[in-house]
Amino acid sequence: MSAPGTGTSVRDTLADAPLRAPVQTPAALLFDRDDTVIVDVPYLADPALVRPVPGAVETLRSLRAAGVPVGIVSNQSGVARGLITPAQLDAVNARVEELLGPFDTWQVCVHGDDDGCECRKPAPGLVHRAAAALGVDVRRCVMIGDTGADVAAASTAGARGILVPTRRTLPVEIHDARRNATVAGDLIEAVRAAMAGEPG
Repeated sequence: MSAPGTGTSVRDTLADAPLRAPVQTPAALLFDRDDTVIVDVPYLADPALVRPVPGAVETLRSLRAAGVPVGIVSNQSGVARGLITPAQLDAVNARVEELLGPFDTWQVCVHGDDDGCECRKPAPGLVHRAAAALGVDVRRCVMIGDTGADVAAASTAGARGILVPTRRTLPVEIHDARRNATVAGDLIEAVRAAMAGEPG
C-alpha cells in the first residue's frame, strides 16, 4: 500500500529511513489507542466494535518487520467512571491485538481526571513506563496520537510527539502541535515522519 500521493510503500519508507543522515531514528513507536490505531467508540466495552483505522494493520506489520518495538499508551477513564469494567477493557484490548497484531507493551491509565495520578495523559507517566518496559531511552521514543494530551505527554517525558488530528482534535491543539511537535495527515504519514527521524 502506498502512502497517498507518493507511490512509496510504508515498507519502503521504513527501509529507507535509517539511511537518512544525520538523523536520530526512534528506538520505539508508541501509539494512543482510540482514534489513532482503532476507530473511536466512546467508552468502548464491546470487542465486536473494534475497527482498525485505515492503514493501521499494514503500518504496524511493517514496523514489526523492521524490528521497531511498538506500544500502546492509552487513557481509559471509563473504568474509574464505572462505564467499563476491567474485564471489558481487557477483552477490547485483546481484540485490538487480534486485529492489529501484538504490541510490545501496553500502558493504560484507568484513573479519572480528578484522581491526581501521574500516569493520565498529559502527564508523562505512561510514556516513561512504556520506555522502561521496552528497555529504551525515552528520548528516542515517538508518541503518535490524536489529542494535545498525547503530544504533551511525549514532550514532558522527553519523547517526540506527532499529532494526527481527527474530528475531536481541538484547533488550539493543532496550532500548538505545529509549533512544538509534528502534525501528520494520517497514521501512515505519522509513521513516515517518525521513521525519518530527527537531527541527532
